[in-house]
Amino acid sequence: MGCEIHTIVDIDTDNMELNSMDTVEMPIFGSTLKLMKFWSYLFVHNWRRYVAMAPYIIINCTQYVDIYLSTESLDFIIRNVYLAVLFTNTVVRGVLLCVQRFSYERFISILKGFYIELLQSDDPTISLLVEETTRLSVFISRINLLMGCCTCIGFVTYPIFGSERVLPYGMYLPTIDEYKYASPYYEIFFVIQAIMAPMGCCMYIPYTNMVVTFTLFAILMCRVLQHKLRSLEKLKNDQVRGELIWCIKYQLKLTGFVDSMNALNTHLHLVEFLCFGAMLCVLLFSLIIAQTIAQTVIVIAYMVMIFANSVVLYYVANELYFQSFDIAIAAYESNWMDFDVDTQKTLKFLIMRSQKPLAILVGGTYPMNLKMLQSLLNAIYSFFTLLRRVYG
Repeated sequence: MGCEIHTIVDIDTDNMELNSMDTVEMPIFGSTLKLMKFWSYLFVHNWRRYVAMAPYIIINCTQYVDIYLSTESLDFIIRNVYLAVLFTNTVVRGVLLCVQRFSYERFISILKGFYIELLQSDDPTISLLVEETTRLSVFISRINLLMGCCTCIGFVTYPIFGSERVLPYGMYLPTIDEYKYASPYYEIFFVIQAIMAPMGCCMYIPYTNMVVTFTLFAILMCRVLQHKLRSLEKLKNDQVRGELIWCIKYQLKLTGFVDSMNALNTHLHLVEFLCFGAMLCVLLFSLIIAQTIAQTVIVIAYMVMIFANSVVLYYVANELYFQSFDIAIAAYESNWMDFDVDTQKTLKFLIMRSQKPLAILVGGTYPMNLKMLQSLLNAIYSFFTLLRRVYG
């Protein structure tokens, strides 16, 4: 009796600890939400947000003016176009997080409730699925942060290996000649831009990691639902219907979760779809006109970072698309022939709902998957071939 009471107390204590878990401490997010909270994009509102965003907004505006008025060689103009588009993408992410802060926080709070529900499950298979998803999410976030840091180093070191005196990021400064050898302006702006590089990384990479984690959690919900449906054959007939109703309710939660995710991100996905195409095309062209081996290596590093970030997004979105299809297959494999007629009809309803796959949408219309990525890469290569012929 004493052992039973002790076990109950331990379980209640664990549940209390899970329910009181700080949102930013959720293991599945790794360090992503901590970074966003530190820079006050989510959960808090302080001066750090403006320190991070204001310089980027100002420089991004001057970048486009600099490109328009530029008399530099084509390779530097091409690189400045890439950086201007990247900065625009970064600023859009930061502004979106600030404007829709409360919507993101509500969505993360909903995810937290679902996550704690799965952590409290007594089913060892569900616990294993949660552990696998958490491990994968943390691994992807660390890899993305590592590539972001390498890219920041590339931004700062690229001008060092050039044949001309340039800043890491092109910018237009009226009445100031930042490249004049007799003045300290070049060194001052170089240091400022070097300091800005990691700040931009903390604006760009954590957002990607957050969206990837959202999608991975939706995949986890699909896999949990599949497991529950495949386990129906192990239950007694009087338990099957109750479990099946739970599955239908859980499917509705999953559908609402993906719909909310699309409402938050679908228009930004369209902007990033266009930015990714422009940046990759520009980088391919920069690879041809790079002047030194060091610059070639740095451009390749840029390409790897941009490509890897996008491939991860499209891959997990593609996985969600097909995992939602597998819900119907799992329901069909549940030995439904042994169920009573009413239960079979209920199961048929669930299968019918699963025929429409869940998809992360680009611009609210096109499903984000590997097929879409392939089409984009084909278009980029065609445009790059055209540019190469014109330049050659």
